Formats: sequence, structure tokens, C-alpha cells
Amino acid sequence: MDVSRIRALRGPNLWSRHTAIEAIIACTETERDISNLPDFEDRLRERFPEIALLQPTVSQDIVSMAHAVEFAALGLQAQAGCPVTFSRTAQTIEQGVYQVVVEYSEEAVGRLAFDLARKLCQAAVDDQPFDLAAAMRELRELDEDIRLGPSTGSIVYAAVARNIPYRRLTEGSMVQFGWGSKQRRIQAAETDRTSAVAESIAQDK
Repeated sequence: MDVSRIRALRGPNLWSRHTAIEAIIACTETERDISNLPDFEDRLRERFPEIALLQPTVSQDIVSMAHAVEFAALGLQAQAGCPVTFSRTAQTIEQGVYQVVVEYSEEAVGRLAFDLARKLCQAAVDDQPFDLAAAMRELRELDEDIRLGPSTGSIVYAAVARNIPYRRLTEGSMVQFGWGSKQRRIQAAETDRTSAVAESIAQDK
């Protein structure tokens, strides 16, 4: 399994309206169907019991190693407390090469989850141990360090519930809602229409 061209899709994209990590995964002939790997799924579930049922999006598709990485990356984020639900794996025109897309709520967390998912699947293939507790701790600590604060987070969650796309512009609390001429920005609980006078009055306790 060779993973290449990992990139972040930071806005609406070909796959969905969600922010997502997209990677190209090339599988060997054996890895194109995990049924060719004896006991692979059992060993994968031993290392990560909460992983979803390995089944392709299209019923007639065969489950490949790329699908396993997809479900592992999404499942690891979900178990870490990230609000993610979307993922997709698609065969490219090149035999054995797949596009894998996994939603993220925080880009750094999504990238780490993808890397851990690859290591998890490789550990299952090689029948080697995988420290799930350490992986989850690393994901949760990173998510806690960089996640939005309570005020900004509440506004973002309200926007998501209304199908308003958003993009985090900095590692702080600056967030963009919408795209193009319709976009708006907030910084913590202030909007791009909050005047300096209003801010001064609000800060006068």
C-alpha cells in the first residue's frame, strides 16, 4: 500500500460540502480485495473494535485496503470526539489506485487520523501490535489544543446545522462563513460588521 498526494479540501469540493482530507492510495494486487488477506479484518477489529462495518459505497464494489484506511480514519476521529460522518473511496482509471476522502473538523486532526489509520491497517496486515490507547490520546490532545473556543464553536455549529459552509482561517478564532460575495467572517463572537465603538462598549464591564 502506497499513500501519496495527501491534501486538504478546505471548502465545498467534488465530493461534498464538508472539509476533507483527500489521498491517493495505490494497492497491490492482493490488497485490492481484503478477502485475499487471511484474517485481515479480524485482526483489524482486534486492534480497533469500534471500526465500522467494512463495506463499499457501491454494492458491487470489492472492499480494498483503501476502503479499510477510509473507515479507520473516519472511525478514529469519531472516537476522539470529532463531529465527522462523511467518507468515500473511489477507484481511479488506473488499476489498483484509489481516491480516498475523509471528512475532518480540524485539519491537523484529520491528517493525524489518516496517518494513524494507515499504520493501523499495516499493523493488521503484518499482525503487529497497535497502541490504540496512545493513538486516541494523541488525537484527543491535539483536538483539544486546536479546537475552536466555546463561543466561536457554538456559532460554527449553528451554521453547520443550517447548511452554511465554513472555513477556519487561522489557528485562532477567525472563521469564514459562505463563499465569494456572500461570505462573512467572525472573530470569536464578533462579526465583520461589529464596530470598534460597539466592541469598546461591550468590553467595558
